[in-house]
Amino acid sequence: MYRSRSLRKLARVTPKKRNIIHYKKKAGNRPHCAICSKELNGINVSKNAKGKSLRTNVRIFGGVLCANCAADIVKLASRIEHGELKLNEIGIKQRNYVLQLISH
Repeated sequence: MYRSRSLRKLARVTPKKRNIIHYKKKAGNRPHCAICSKELNGINVSKNAKGKSLRTNVRIFGGVLCANCAADIVKLASRIEHGELKLNEIGIKQRNYVLQLISH
């Protein structure tokens, strides 16, 4: 377990002046938007957050897309449903999310 790099090594000196190594779990990265790579707001990244509603947003694509990209996806999906746009006119990153929204 301690040979993998998933744990951080912390060198500590005990009160009896012995050098020991403590192993601690590495801190994860903050979540990012899947389209624009901007850091997501409103998401609790602490390890003490209990329950999914405390860890992510409740809105559509919450915890995956930022608010601006989610609004753009909703606009594009409605334009495709009304025939103003075609699916192949949208970027590849946005296409999967538009398809998810149309299928629901």
